[in-house]
Order: sequence, then C-alpha cells, then structure tokens
Amino acid sequence: MSIQRIGVGPRMSKAVVHGNTVYLAGQVADKAAGKSVAEQTQEILSIIDGLLAEAGTDKTKLLMVNIWLSDMASFAEMNGVWDKWIPAGQTPGRATVEAKLAAPQFTVEIAVIAAK
Repeated sequence: MSIQRIGVGPRMSKAVVHGNTVYLAGQVADKAAGKSVAEQTQEILSIIDGLLAEAGTDKTKLLMVNIWLSDMASFAEMNGVWDKWIPAGQTPGRATVEAKLAAPQFTVEIAVIAAK
C-alpha cells in the first residue's frame, strides 16, 4: 500500500495518506498567531479544510480530532468556532486538553485523522 505525503518538510509532513486514511499533523495558526483563540481556531480549521481537500477528503469524514489549548479557560471560545464549522451529525471522536504549546503566540493546535 502506497504512502502519499503532503507538505513535506525537514521535520514532518503536513498530511500523510495511507490507504483510505488521512493523518494531519498538528496545525497552528501562522497568520493569526498572537490573536484570539477564536481567530486562531478559524484559521486552523481553514488550513485543515485545505489539507483534507488536497488529500481527497473533507471534514464530513473526520474520524478523530485532538485539540490542544494553552489555557482550558478558552474551551468555550474555541468551541464557538468549532460548532459552526463541524457539520451536524458528522461529529468525530474528539479529545481536548490543556498543554504548553511550541511557542507562546500559539494558543490552539489541532490534529485530525480522516477517512477518504
């Protein structure tokens, strides 16, 4: 079975397709870095939409989502954006935890696994 890598970098690929499964690396908001949790979440979900499309799938086929927040007090703010983005009846398995992220300007990171 072949492996397709999307957005290959020296440390990681933005997405990896193996068979009928798409694995996205944790995505952060580059343009909205340092801005609100809502703005960062919107940008990240847009990035995810683009990567899923490039891999031949979309958010209706999400299987599992991991979300890291730098402060769990922003859980409701992030969910406000998430709830508008995820299609009703298409919700994936999901975990959300508080974690120290790679840089202080990032307050949200999201990684997903999807079917094709």
